[in-house]
Amino acid sequence: MRTVGVEEELLLVDPETGEPRARAAAVLARASRDGTGQDVFEKELHDEQVEFATRPQSRMTDLGSEIVRCRKDAARHAEEVGGAVVALATSPLPVHPTITMNSRYQWMAREFGLDTQAQLVCGCHVHVSVGSEDEGVAVLDRIRPWLSVLTALSANSPFWQGRDSGYASYRSQVWDMWPMAGPAEIFGTAERYHRYVAGLMATEVVRDEGMVYFEARLAQRYPTVEIRVADVSLHPDTAVLVAALTRGLADTAARQWQAGRAPLGHTAAMLRLARWRAARSGMTGNLLDPVTMRPRPADEVIRSLVDHVEEALADNGDLDLVRDFLATLAGRGNGARVQREVMERTGSLREVVAACVRHTQA
Repeated sequence: MRTVGVEEELLLVDPETGEPRARAAAVLARASRDGTGQDVFEKELHDEQVEFATRPQSRMTDLGSEIVRCRKDAARHAEEVGGAVVALATSPLPVHPTITMNSRYQWMAREFGLDTQAQLVCGCHVHVSVGSEDEGVAVLDRIRPWLSVLTALSANSPFWQGRDSGYASYRSQVWDMWPMAGPAEIFGTAERYHRYVAGLMATEVVRDEGMVYFEARLAQRYPTVEIRVADVSLHPDTAVLVAALTRGLADTAARQWQAGRAPLGHTAAMLRLARWRAARSGMTGNLLDPVTMRPRPADEVIRSLVDHVEEALADNGDLDLVRDFLATLAGRGNGARVQREVMERTGSLREVVAACVRHTQA
């Protein structure tokens, strides 16, 4: 069974006002002193956010428990320095973020200007183990059309700088400011993948391989594929759902490769349209069908994803969990829906943040 690990980025906010606060250094110092931060918590591009990484897990119940534990630890450390953590992919309230004092991040700020300043966004990255780089590239080539559905499920960023963006996942739009972000073309082999990355590096637009922000890529430090399309989820069970579906996609893709089935030949431009549609609509309205690239109701496209990976989910013991969590998500709504419902009820973005602080550990 393939192992799965999750990286989540969390916003640091003032518990009274809900405004983002630059407290990452203090939170990380507390975590280090406490002993819970070793190989778990890391700094990010902005001082108003902190990231944690789970260990690789085979069972989704164990992964879910670890996500909850890491969120609770982060909340405790933030509280000790007068802050709070919240699983929001963008800040609902206006913010002027602070770039972390790190040579790499400072280089990005100089090179990319306001685009770097805008990137106070929080995602969820899922790592799934692969047996080799060749298998990893085969997986990347075959999961491409389905990734936009994960964006729709996890969408949790409707507000931007104090306004409703009109999107379910505005984080996706902000992230696409990076010139190296988005879907890639089909690679075919690991050798071609590395040649493609080397070509990007040779432009000197990117400083290092870590800045090659494909939607899905071979991880640098681990024998995994890293899928980077999801907003950080408001609720831990949605993060587990995304992880289970991602493993199901990897398993299904690897089996197709072993059986000699070619990947669907959609262009990167078409996949970018599917990603935009998912960011705009979330779980409401239409999405683009991953096979036909034609509009279909979101609930039908989500069912198609589950059908596509059903055999792998069953083999991993995840099928009932995915069905249960999807039913919960359909009833409660993703983070974008929850945020808008709080805003409609209270008329206050401060109350939106306060409610989401509570949801983050629910």
